[in-house]
Amino acid sequence: MTDVISQPTTAQLDRPEPPSPYESCFSMPLSPAELRTHQERYLEIPTYRYGLPARLLFWAADKAFPQGRSFEFFAFVELVARVPYMAWEHVGHIAQTQNHRDHSFGRQIQDRVLLARDEQDNEFWHLLIMEEFLDASGYKRRLFFDRLFPQILSLIYYQLSWVLFVAKPQWSYRLNSDLEDHAMRQYACFVEEHPEFDEIEWQSNYRGDYGFHATVGDMLRQIAVDEEQHKNHSEDFIRRGARFSRASG
Repeated sequence: MTDVISQPTTAQLDRPEPPSPYESCFSMPLSPAELRTHQERYLEIPTYRYGLPARLLFWAADKAFPQGRSFEFFAFVELVARVPYMAWEHVGHIAQTQNHRDHSFGRQIQDRVLLARDEQDNEFWHLLIMEEFLDASGYKRRLFFDRLFPQILSLIYYQLSWVLFVAKPQWSYRLNSDLEDHAMRQYACFVEEHPEFDEIEWQSNYRGDYGFHATVGDMLRQIAVDEEQHKNHSEDFIRRGARFSRASG
């Protein structure tokens, strides 16, 4: 029996091309050799004095997690880390509402909104990965420090990020840069402190969403690289003008 090859209908032939999908800047995982090179660089970068708001957040984290670097500590970090990107997306939507008649400027604002969403998503995968480790280890979450305190601090941090952006956007981006720099270094140190992570295969439900890495060590190094990208984006906006601008976006 001869197979019948169906011919496209007129409606299918007339169908337009689909829109170009947004390409995430976090979609290309690095090789193990590249990841190790970045980790070594992070461990050698001289530290600097963070701003007062960042130091207050670090102090609060140290009080909640006196054990220091651990999967429960990083779950807390990643829950809070999404907050400024949510605030910036919100501010972007307000700017679009105020400038909706300026089509070109509205598109520039939308590009920043998309980046903020992309960064939120990246931090969210970090959070889910950390929570997955906690579930696998049987970690017993504390009512205040693991459940209530991160929610309270996230609410405060959201409002602070929003107010700082409205007052002077560079302040909001500087605070985020400080936090991302700190997170980058913490992940690099965490892997250095636990060489056994390079012998443990990384099994996760989120490899298809985040990217495949053979070992837990490489996955953590990749997160450190992501944090550097977050930091660099904030630094870039500080340099070129953090407020929405028709000249710089």
